[in-house]
Amino acid sequence: MKEVKVKVQNLNVFFNYLQALNSVSIEIYSNKITSIVGPSGCGKTTFLRTINRMNDLIMGFRKTGEVIIDGVELYDNSIDVVNLRRLVGMVFQTSNLFPKSVYDNITFGPRLHGIKDKKRLDEIVENVCTRSAIWNEVKDRLNENALSFSAGQQQRLCIARVLAVEPDIILMDEPASALDPSSTAKIEELILDLRNNYTVLIVTHNMQQAARISDYTAFFYLGQLVEYEKTSKMFTNPTNKQTEDYITGRFG
Repeated sequence: MKEVKVKVQNLNVFFNYLQALNSVSIEIYSNKITSIVGPSGCGKTTFLRTINRMNDLIMGFRKTGEVIIDGVELYDNSIDVVNLRRLVGMVFQTSNLFPKSVYDNITFGPRLHGIKDKKRLDEIVENVCTRSAIWNEVKDRLNENALSFSAGQQQRLCIARVLAVEPDIILMDEPASALDPSSTAKIEELILDLRNNYTVLIVTHNMQQAARISDYTAFFYLGQLVEYEKTSKMFTNPTNKQTEDYITGRFG
């Protein structure tokens, strides 16, 4: 039985007078990888950023409708947004590591949330770097500047940094779009492994990537959710003609 992790009901998002999302309703399932696809400007990233309230930081943002995680409405006045962003981690299109050591980058979140014990921090670093498939590459370089590593390594370090604060959900916005094919393959393999312990939402322009790694796919167009289905069905027998045209490259 599928367990609903994120439930979005009749979500409308505005930035001043521009409507970015229009009446979006969707249920995201636990321990599944859900790809969000669609042409540029269709609302994919806006939708993703709604789930950890990153849009709150943009001038003129307002929304109607509900975004619910584990039965809790995210936009309730009682919500601690800092804690929410710990529970809903985010990996961006390009690395956003601090110009600090690998160790300091990964322990930043745990320290912020009160973990000071050096032994515990050491354990966290080794654990999350191992789970992010980068431990062997950084274990002897933990004091080096994280920005001295390759783009692919930096993205895996970003994932390790997200894992260090023990999230429930991981959001990824085009995490491999700036990477070479070898680094992309490593990121995809890592994402597939993360599904065992996390709910993963990934925005991607790459249809082949969505087909390879996701359990479910949502197709957005002009701020609306056009179709949401198991990836296997959507890529072989989509219900909507617009979905078929996009997936087969006729537009977008």
